[in-house]
Amino acid sequence: MIGKIVFVVPDEKVAATAEEVIHELNEDIEVYRGSFSEGLKYARLAVCNGANLIISRGGTGNLIKRNVEIPVIEIEFGSYDVINSIHKAIQYSNMIGIVGFSGLSLTYKKVSSILEKTFSAKIITTTIKSEREIEHHITNLYLLGCRVFIGGQAVMDVLDRLGYAGVLIETGKEAIAEAISYAKGIMEVQMIEKEKAAILKSIIDFAYDGILGIDKNGLITVFNPVAEKITGVVYNHAIEKSVDDVIENTRMIQVLKTGIPELGEIQQIGNTSIVTNRVPIVVEGEILGAVATFQEIEKIQKMETQIRKKLLAKGHIAKTTFDDIKGKSKEILKTKEKARLYAGVDSTVLILGETGTGKELFAQSIHNASLRGDKPFVAVNCAALPENLLESELFGYVEGAFTGARKGGKIGLFELAHRGTIFLDEISEMSPNLQARFLRVLQEKEVVRLGDDKIIPVDVRVIAATNRDLYKFVEEGEFREDLFYRLCVLRLDIPPLRQRKDDLYELVSYFLYEKSKLLNIRIKGISSESIAKIVLYDWPGNVRQLENFLERCVVLCAGDVINVDVIDEAIIGIPTHINGTEDTDKEVQNSNRGVLKHIENETIKNILEETNGNKSLAAERLGISVTTLWRRLKNMEGSEE
Repeated sequence: MIGKIVFVVPDEKVAATAEEVIHELNEDIEVYRGSFSEGLKYARLAVCNGANLIISRGGTGNLIKRNVEIPVIEIEFGSYDVINSIHKAIQYSNMIGIVGFSGLSLTYKKVSSILEKTFSAKIITTTIKSEREIEHHITNLYLLGCRVFIGGQAVMDVLDRLGYAGVLIETGKEAIAEAISYAKGIMEVQMIEKEKAAILKSIIDFAYDGILGIDKNGLITVFNPVAEKITGVVYNHAIEKSVDDVIENTRMIQVLKTGIPELGEIQQIGNTSIVTNRVPIVVEGEILGAVATFQEIEKIQKMETQIRKKLLAKGHIAKTTFDDIKGKSKEILKTKEKARLYAGVDSTVLILGETGTGKELFAQSIHNASLRGDKPFVAVNCAALPENLLESELFGYVEGAFTGARKGGKIGLFELAHRGTIFLDEISEMSPNLQARFLRVLQEKEVVRLGDDKIIPVDVRVIAATNRDLYKFVEEGEFREDLFYRLCVLRLDIPPLRQRKDDLYELVSYFLYEKSKLLNIRIKGISSESIAKIVLYDWPGNVRQLENFLERCVVLCAGDVINVDVIDEAIIGIPTHINGTEDTDKEVQNSNRGVLKHIENETIKNILEETNGNKSLAAERLGISVTTLWRRLKNMEGSEE
């Protein structure tokens, strides 16, 4: 059982019955026998020992109820108990007097008219308020003709002394069982309310806001630790005191009177500025109090700054890994192997490669494979911002550093990348002034915000990239030589697509799948003639150009297989770097033909595998006839022999 219930009863017989019922119900309830003052003594002892509820009867119950702070349940007399007492009393006289406390007398009054008709008796009830009144009431009833009396043990004691007949009202099992059931229900509600109160107290006490509550009289009922700290008033000096006597400028009484909430109000408490919300507590249309929540403005500002930092840092993540870089050519595999070695150390990396080769993909993959993989990856394009803006973005600035500087200043990208990696794309476009500042960051591992003299240590790995001949820039005096050598500790050259045409089939398959899914257009495959067209093109824009080209092909494709007509339409308007013309070197032509043959064979094998050897379906997907497919399969078998 949750909580503790105790019986305090006035006589031995009730105590015995209670113990019998408790045993039958398998309850863990203590029973004490004591009448009036003795019963109150036991009740107080039970409260000291942790009792949550007391069950008692009659005058003893009334006395306990007035003198303890926990609920007291009075045992109701059952119908059988009442009828049985009248049956016994009628044997003495048909003039019956009922003497008892309010519970007993009320029970008999409710049924007296029925009982009088049933037993042909006259029943007079009287209510006593204390033990001292018993004899007086018995005497009055005797004068009215009553010759037998019904009551509790205290009444029986007086009747014995006066020599009058009496019947003890007995408490049956049914009444005791009902009292226990009712008490358990009360206990359950009590425990639920205590749990709610404990949860609410924890929320109030540990809330980040100060919380102040008042009742309808303006007395403080809630005052949490944060409110103590902000106001400088201790709990004991605030609780149950008038709010205007404790805190200045609260306007809580005004909210109590008007019932109108006041939200986001600035308020001064001593030397502390706070922002506060005040709202009335309204129950069924009646204002029963008001509550205010408030925070120090300075803390709110600091919190917002921290939140901005965290949100910004969360956006700087590397999404690509080496597994995301497609291709199995020896050129790309060799590059990935070298990049994995670079990921194992913390040295600066310079990535060189033409536009669209995937320099940032390699930078992200190196970061993710390194020990810094769970830290920020901050990417910035040095060519995308003018010099002054790039400087403020990289190094940050303090408030008032320049006209238009944000209030509170701004954290720089080097600081945001702390313990992680910063990727500087198109590093060749950095101005000489910025190159000097950047060199200092690399050498000293520290930054100074614009307009500030405070040095901020940073632990950042630098990966730079360019599509230019950076050493040529050094020779021409456009790029610092010392910075070049600082950056080029580890060099990674990304091969252009024209040098890794063995990867074309995998790249084409991957991009067609991704673009058709993105655009919700069903594409089954691409014909071998279309692959041939793609192989013969040099792709000056490299993988990025190929990706965009294939997206255009997916949109233009009227069927579910991309054929030569789609390729020809999609290629209109792009630079012609197609090999195989009369001016093209014979060696390059022969190389392309070899690559084309290899890709064609691989394409046929892959599609046959995807169609489970169904040559008709494979021919359909390839955009050729079944006869042509048979012929090419035969040629493939001959070449393998």
